[in-house]
Amino acid sequence: MTSPWDLYDQLIDEIPADITVAQIHTDGKWRRVATSDNGVGMAFGMNVQSRPRFTDDPSDLVGRPLRDVAALAKSWNFEDAGIGMAAVNAYHSHPVRALAHGFRPCKENNWARTFHPYAPLVAGKRVAVIGHFPFAPAAMPDAAELTILERNVFDGDYPDSACEYLLPEMDYVFISGSAFVNKTMPRLLELSRNAVTVLVGPSVPMHPCLFDYGVDGLSGFTVTDATLAADLVHFGYGTDIASCGKMADVLPLTD
Repeated sequence: MTSPWDLYDQLIDEIPADITVAQIHTDGKWRRVATSDNGVGMAFGMNVQSRPRFTDDPSDLVGRPLRDVAALAKSWNFEDAGIGMAAVNAYHSHPVRALAHGFRPCKENNWARTFHPYAPLVAGKRVAVIGHFPFAPAAMPDAAELTILERNVFDGDYPDSACEYLLPEMDYVFISGSAFVNKTMPRLLELSRNAVTVLVGPSVPMHPCLFDYGVDGLSGFTVTDATLAADLVHFGYGTDIASCGKMADVLPLTD
């Protein structure tokens, strides 16, 4: 990787110029973008106004080329960046496109069981999870060591700044897709280059190019019911979020 932006630029540049934004929803914890080719993408919302916003009214983006809105993924205003990543995912995590790229639905369409398929692989291993997934510890009881790193720390978590020190020591690293939004993803992948690295969550683009950047496994989300996704105000792990789409993943082939 010659620049941290390379990954973002590849995801953005592959979006065709003729697809436009049909709807944008910014309510609740997820940002959602619907497109003129019946795609719906999601990304974690971070209501952080660190820099001037591109627009104070996201509805102004309706009708714009999807590629242009996806470019907001590079914004240092994280609210804009969440919309941008949702636009990226509206294209790359389209169910037809994800299927064509070799991704398959998970056996259990339940976010609360995101980590269960990895339990045999991480037994006896040092494991880090970036993002506070409350169901992760119970899903991987046989890990030799389980470290949770989180920006907004809960009891028992490490602060995310500890990534610089702890990730190079890990055997497995699970990274929340929200790291695309706050721009930490390129560095986290670099720090995890000696580990088996898996990206998880609705913010993860289902694109095989991620494997070229050191990713070994993906567990993302494809929306199969655009109407329901637009109507839901809050998505909950293992409940509403699974009612409007399908989890999709590729498990790492090695331990």
